[in-house]
Amino acid sequence: MKFFDRVLELLYPTKCTFCHKLTGGDTVCKSCAEKLPLTAGAAQAQKFPFISQCVSPLYYEGDVRESLLRYKFGGLSHYSAVYAGFMAKCIDENQISCDIITWVPLSRKRLRKRGYDQAKLLAGELSERTGIPCCRLLKKTRNNPAQSGTGGAEKRRANVSGVYTALKPEKIKGKSILLVDDIVTTGATLSECGRILLSAGAGEVRAVTVARKRN
Repeated sequence: MKFFDRVLELLYPTKCTFCHKLTGGDTVCKSCAEKLPLTAGAAQAQKFPFISQCVSPLYYEGDVRESLLRYKFGGLSHYSAVYAGFMAKCIDENQISCDIITWVPLSRKRLRKRGYDQAKLLAGELSERTGIPCCRLLKKTRNNPAQSGTGGAEKRRANVSGVYTALKPEKIKGKSILLVDDIVTTGATLSECGRILLSAGAGEVRAVTVARKRN
């Protein structure tokens, strides 16, 4: 560890991304590395309307859930680099290839309140790891209620209907697109974004998230 890094570690000790305990420099502690609720095999992938394949390396439960809540609402945007490592590995294991990476965007109101777009950060980190270009292809036109408080699958589909629009159609047409988000539960948001991209001429839309709900 370089001198400047040692000084930073003394001033701002590294905590585990998942259990939030001091680690002495590791972004994921040994305990979490051994017990994280990793998906495996067929459980890594799901299918949703307009999304041919959605892969997720982790289950949305326990310390993973608490970690993602800190990431989204606690200002810990640097978690994106750690999550992207898990996502990139999952993409590789499922042999996913694409022409371009994009993300599920926040509304302007929510972006101003949060200060950053968590899915955009993940998409950027994935682009750096994979070498696949990343581009904003979707815009959120309405600040609808958060999906987490909406209810069942049918209500969630209604909640996101018509809230996204496509950007840069020349970069969408005929392309295989990888759509990035942090969490997938019913798949309603991903499906709506996939529908918009396919309507704009995309050849195929796949998705990757940090975590998924366990069935």
